[in-house]
Amino acid sequence: MKKKALSLLLASAMVASMAACGGGSTPAESSSSAPAESSAQASSEVAEEPYVLNEINITVDGTLTATVDNGQKEFNEQLNEAISERAGYDVVVNIEQLDHSTYGDAIGRKMVSNDLPDAMIMNASMFREYSTTGILWDMADAYDNAEFQSRITLPAINENLKDSQGHLYGFTPAYGNGCVTYVKQTWLDAVGMKIEDIKTFDDYYAMLKAFHEQDPDGNGTTGDTYGVVAAGFANTGEAPYINYMPEFWQGAYPYILQDENGTWYDGVQTDATKEALKRLRQGYVDQVIDPETLTATTKIAREKFFSNEQSGSSGAFTYWAGTWYQTLTDNMKKNEVEGDLVQLAPIQEIKDTWGGYLNREAPVWVIIDDGDGDDRKEQAVFSLLLDSMLDGDRIQTLWTYGAEDVHWSTKAEEFKTDEGTDKEKAYSYADGEFHLKQSPNDKNTLWKKNHIDNALVISPLTNGYASNSELAEAGNAFFSQNCVDAPVSPASATLTDEGANIVDAINVLISSVVVDGVDVDTAMDTYVSKAGATVEAALAELNAQ
Repeated sequence: MKKKALSLLLASAMVASMAACGGGSTPAESSSSAPAESSAQASSEVAEEPYVLNEINITVDGTLTATVDNGQKEFNEQLNEAISERAGYDVVVNIEQLDHSTYGDAIGRKMVSNDLPDAMIMNASMFREYSTTGILWDMADAYDNAEFQSRITLPAINENLKDSQGHLYGFTPAYGNGCVTYVKQTWLDAVGMKIEDIKTFDDYYAMLKAFHEQDPDGNGTTGDTYGVVAAGFANTGEAPYINYMPEFWQGAYPYILQDENGTWYDGVQTDATKEALKRLRQGYVDQVIDPETLTATTKIAREKFFSNEQSGSSGAFTYWAGTWYQTLTDNMKKNEVEGDLVQLAPIQEIKDTWGGYLNREAPVWVIIDDGDGDDRKEQAVFSLLLDSMLDGDRIQTLWTYGAEDVHWSTKAEEFKTDEGTDKEKAYSYADGEFHLKQSPNDKNTLWKKNHIDNALVISPLTNGYASNSELAEAGNAFFSQNCVDAPVSPASATLTDEGANIVDAINVLISSVVVDGVDVDTAMDTYVSKAGATVEAALAELNAQ
């Protein structure tokens, strides 16, 4: 901001100086001065000088996996070098990475304090919330004229982000992905069940009960394991909300959404949501749902699932498809948890309502509009940061896999994981062969990706660098065969200003029914008394658009 203000000030001073020279000149000075056409030409050349942006500040969440303790320094250095080479002058990208679980709250505080970067990542809910505020820069023209346009294979994803006036306030380099339910094969074997026989909610619930009431971990004790664990009974902080416990929610959707005619309504105040809350309550009472689900973060839920102490763990866990299929499997092996993970096809009730697992709206990159009426800085941020992100080559590789010779390499090398154990695995690569390396902070785990998933990207790499494991490929294929697009997230002034109050009321509703055992209708009345007026105001705005 200061650099831009200074450049504008200098430009104004230059114009003022030129005007003063012209206005105060004597006839003799005028006769010796340059022709008017030359002055206009010189002025035009000054105006057309490219905007120089030496520093870009970005804020990211956990979707950037090259964290501070996992090679971010090297990734950042190589990114700066590559972007500087592209720009023709020195550019420094400063990365601020916030905790993934509390990212939305942290961004909210930034917005209030006006402590804003040049660009940041937002999930779909945040993006819809802030896209109507005037805070975000309209990148429609920049996007339409981006260099990567000639290579896009999935154009509809960003086209669908444009509003009814054609404004584009966010950009995503990949489609959203979603969650599938993973089940431990050894636990299925222990209770005498097969994954292909789990077709309905009754089947699913029977499986969960068996996981809790029998001894699937083989420690000789019954009742010390759970059927399923999740990061909350609903993922109320991020659309599509029901993705961590889809079998219990089925066709319910605890937020504002549209019907088949495009009319917005409150999905909380529906019979479907009431029935979902009753199912969750029964699961909580029967202890087929890990009670820590009430407060668990995604990290806690994951680590309980693949913990080397399977007492207190669960047999089912719904989490992200594709790469996470490999990651969860790797962590189980690392913790010496025996057996494989299998993927559960959507149960019949999900098929009958949604049609499949929900493919979320993709997280987007947004650029902050500094409000000075001059788009040159914002255009420079787009060109240097976002357009380059899909260059098909060096910079896209950095965003996809991380730093060269840290996260990946083409140099000849040999290494082993789990060396000296019965799980030891040797890797050998010839010179020029692209491959992923061991993770910087865990030499027994192969690195998988950085920010962009190469299997989900809208514009593929052109350098041939592709490395998805067979398991990740299988996970992506399974999800793509069993998913449908999630409902579009709503955006209105009321939701921007008071949406947090609605979410708080939803959380109270869920916990009061599921954990405290409050009658569903009574709890719903409390929800309406707390959030009903705000919901009605938001619906009026949405349906008037």
